Amino acid sequence: MRLSDIAGIDSDSEVTGFAIDHRKVARGSVFGAFAGAVFNGEDFIGQAVDRGAVAVVARPGAAVDRVPHLADPEPRRLFAELAAKFYAPYPKTVVAVTGTNGKTSTVEMTRQIWRMSGHRSASIGTLGVTTSDDQVKTGLTTPDIVTFLNNMAGLKRMGVTHVAYEASSHGLDQHRAEGVPLAAAAFTNFSRDHLDYHGTMDEYFEAKMRLFERLLQSGRPVVIWADDPKANEVIERAEAGGLEVLTVGRKGNMIRLVEQTPTALGQTLKLEHEGKPYRLPLPLIGAYQASNVLTAAGLVLATGGEWDETFAAMQRVAPVRGRLERAVISRGGVPVYIDYAHTPDALEAAIAALRPHVEGRLITVFGAGGDRDQGKRPEMGAVASRLSDVVIVTDDNPRSEDPAVIRSAIMAAATGASEVAGRREAIAEAIRIARAGDIVLVAGKGHETGQIIGDRVLPFDDALVARECAA
Repeated sequence: MRLSDIAGIDSDSEVTGFAIDHRKVARGSVFGAFAGAVFNGEDFIGQAVDRGAVAVVARPGAAVDRVPHLADPEPRRLFAELAAKFYAPYPKTVVAVTGTNGKTSTVEMTRQIWRMSGHRSASIGTLGVTTSDDQVKTGLTTPDIVTFLNNMAGLKRMGVTHVAYEASSHGLDQHRAEGVPLAAAAFTNFSRDHLDYHGTMDEYFEAKMRLFERLLQSGRPVVIWADDPKANEVIERAEAGGLEVLTVGRKGNMIRLVEQTPTALGQTLKLEHEGKPYRLPLPLIGAYQASNVLTAAGLVLATGGEWDETFAAMQRVAPVRGRLERAVISRGGVPVYIDYAHTPDALEAAIAALRPHVEGRLITVFGAGGDRDQGKRPEMGAVASRLSDVVIVTDDNPRSEDPAVIRSAIMAAATGASEVAGRREAIAEAIRIARAGDIVLVAGKGHETGQIIGDRVLPFDDALVARECAA
């Protein structure tokens, strides 16, 4: 494809790809030079041109010579727009999910329901790229725009027709998931997270709402979990933009949740759809899983799915890795659950999900990540100590921070909690003190298989460690 066809400029240069890392530039690449958290891509423009870049996308004031300068005040947005033309075509039906919690479960359940309805489907997010046959990790909830578009185009070539992906606030703010037409979008919930990046809750919320802005010209539907405190504001935004609003939950107009009852291995939901009652045996523990599966079902219906097929598939959805995953049952008969909860709201939801199944004590093990929002640490400590019977504060991913300082911030509000520095030792201690009737929750890392300490990533899988300790 010629540069003139992609960028609309007078150039016969042949474009062979796009790159945002100058080390990945090959002859024929279009280079995106953006300011990042650590490096400024503009510092590497010369090297990118030396390596064969045929054009550079950068802000108007950037120093670009020898090749065309494709300037824009928001260079990431322009880069995404141009790259999307190059990598097309994409799967026919693509949906995106935003919100603080539940994105991973929702996109994966959407994929599962589509698959059980006969579609070749995939999901993209925190777990990587997941299809019926494989799972490939990308390292980020929303990967960089080149990886994202490459993945989408690759799925199309594989014959995948339906894709659900997570739209994180970082990804939306940095235009990392654009260019692929959306058939629908969804909003799960909103609570504190990522303030180390966004600064304020208002800025964080506006980043989430960028997803709906992409639908304004298309008139595509949005699915909203109606029971979240922020839902009314989201609904007003969507309706003001002329979007079709489909809600699910106790206040839902598409799928209404009438009643929710925990069972030994899951829960029973009483639903209403188009005025008719339904009883759904959901094989997932956790009250909040109802929001995930109903939002997923809403997306399937919004994109042409049939209710009978969707309802049948909802009864067979499988748990998502690291999301209230039962890792092991100890020799004493104590189940140990692993969950990705790393915000106050998510931790509260995970504890609340397990509470109906606890006959004895709920023992919670958790920490907080380093180099991230420090304000949520005492809030997480307060939530855990208020809702758990026993709390053990330990390390998460300390990154460049002193782990003891992170633990101290949590302990300041975790009344009655104990502190165990090593995460393996903390998990072992929780299992050691647990007795029949208790449940152990290990929160914070979920599906992750490494622990970030300093600049190293050490092998660490909560589920595997729990099994080793229980043995």
